[in-house]
Amino acid sequence: MKKVCISFLALAIIILITAGYIAARGEKPTTEYLRIHIRADSNSDADQNVKYKVKDAVVEFLTPYLAACDTREKAEETIKTLIPRIERVADGVLGENGFGYSSEALIRNEKFPTRVYGELTLDCGYYDALIINLGSGKGDNWWCVVYPPLCFTGEGQNYVYKSKIHEIIKRFYEKQGGKNEKSD
Repeated sequence: MKKVCISFLALAIIILITAGYIAARGEKPTTEYLRIHIRADSNSDADQNVKYKVKDAVVEFLTPYLAACDTREKAEETIKTLIPRIERVADGVLGENGFGYSSEALIRNEKFPTRVYGELTLDCGYYDALIINLGSGKGDNWWCVVYPPLCFTGEGQNYVYKSKIHEIIKRFYEKQGGKNEKSD
């Protein structure tokens, strides 16, 4: 009986350690990418529509600044210096469209679900992200990748690649040993 209890206890310890390891792996921050997350004030059609207008304006504003960034850290530092201007861009769009609320922009580490961008798959996990809350920020949201710059435009999710951007993404694939490439 004593051997059975000891065996059961050892098995329970192994299961707990394994479960803890698996859970810890899932909570590990992902540091190669910098995301963008724009949250609408609500799920009303008007709030959702203006969210996409803000997205277009912010992506257009950030693109020339981020094109010069060759590391995620440099992109984050660039964005940190631009936060007041990002809020002005977003607030300008909100005001032009008759909304009385404003935006708040910050960089924070948050959990994102798995997302596929063409051949690139970003696993579920914690990522540093530029968070832009429109009003209460309680509505449905839009997210993408700021670094490397992978944000798409248009309703059909047509990806817009510039040669520098394509090269950055290509380097990421090479660093990862091609683990995100599609297999046929």
